[in-house]
Amino acid sequence: MIVLSGTIGAGKTSLTNLLAEHLHKPAFYESVDDNKILPLFYKDPKKYGFLLQIYFLNKRLESIKAASKDDESVLDRSIFEDSLLFKLNADLGRATQTESDIYNSLLSNMMEELPNTHHRKNPDLLIHINISFKTMLSRIKKRGRSYEQVDKDPSLYDYYQELDARYSDWYSHYDKSPKMQIDGDKLDFVEDASAQKKVLALVDQKITELDL
Repeated sequence: MIVLSGTIGAGKTSLTNLLAEHLHKPAFYESVDDNKILPLFYKDPKKYGFLLQIYFLNKRLESIKAASKDDESVLDRSIFEDSLLFKLNADLGRATQTESDIYNSLLSNMMEELPNTHHRKNPDLLIHINISFKTMLSRIKKRGRSYEQVDKDPSLYDYYQELDARYSDWYSHYDKSPKMQIDGDKLDFVEDASAQKKVLALVDQKITELDL
């Protein structure tokens, strides 16, 4: 099980597509475009933050259980990032600390209920796509989801900036599985075909090193 991680606009879905095709393995995607709660959250995060987090928790557990039925699979976001995201919302007043604590407890309890087999709970490899704050903002603007745009809600700038800053610390402390990092600025696999080949070669090398 290979899992992608990274900030908004890092290219998780794009790399999931590439890896699934390259490895000939099933892909599991984060529910975004069909997520009816997400636009409501951006309009009123205090009201819908906890509901959105529970929605994502439910969807990610579904994906983990479905992915574990195959010996190999690719997921476009790690469930272990969710605590980071919701803690950020609580720290910024977009959710309460009580809600954050309840979510973390629920996540822990639900993960314990998964089958007691290591690879079913944790990935065999986590790939973190690291991009600059400038690249993040550029891709958010380019993909055009109205509720994500800074020009429509200037407060999102601080949210995105803090999110970017916290990911470096999150990745450095991640210890649930082997991990690797891709520089999404130097290797723009979203736009550049030659960068795609280089990224796939790096992943192949890591898979070989880990004997997966």
